[in-house]
Amino acid sequence: MVGISEASVEASLLEAIRNKIPELWAKNTWFLHHDNAPSQTTLILCDHFAKNSTNIVPQPPYSLDWAPCDFWLFQKLKRPFLGHRFESIEEIKRESARSLKAITERDYLTCFDNWKKR
Repeated sequence: MVGISEASVEASLLEAIRNKIPELWAKNTWFLHHDNAPSQTTLILCDHFAKNSTNIVPQPPYSLDWAPCDFWLFQKLKRPFLGHRFESIEEIKRESARSLKAITERDYLTCFDNWKKR
């Protein structure tokens, strides 16, 4: 984190959370979700999050078995949700099911054919 102080990163992050989800901020019921890329799991970041009691959503270890999902399925599922705030867990479930059902058999076959060629 050359040229950027830990305090400025924390201040920016907390301000963004406070502005984006004030109801969760007020109750302190938010979790930080970030990937487990090496830049995001450095000792300095992990120590900082632990020291400041930041709740982190755990990530499974990387697996080649997940590759098609990482690079195709998850993106296809997430795209319709960009910029949308859900009112309930039920709405999330309903919209997730709708997104899954919209993916055709041909889409899956193409994905796995491309995966085999990598």
